Amino acid sequence: MGALYLLALGISITGMVMLDRRFRLFFWRDARRAAIVLPAGVLFFLIWDLFGIGLGVFFRGETAFMTGLQIAPELPVEEVFFLTLLCYLTMNLYGAFDRKAVRA
Repeated sequence: MGALYLLALGISITGMVMLDRRFRLFFWRDARRAAIVLPAGVLFFLIWDLFGIGLGVFFRGETAFMTGLQIAPELPVEEVFFLTLLCYLTMNLYGAFDRKAVRA
């Protein structure tokens, strides 16, 4: 049960990929740009997290659903997958709304 959250994040990211592929929202619209934007967004939020951890604002919550693996103190491995999902979702939404704006 220790990897349930990581599994849920993996399934959610897979869903984002399927939506992206079906509607050509992000990677399937411009793979080169997407390959730059997604890691840049994840890196930005990882740095944000590290600053928050350093300032004592962010803490790792204890739960049975997480693996317990950490990248850095107070930074669980699941955070990288969550940030990837967050950025991918945002870019898919941007692609969908941009497509709607072009049609209007």
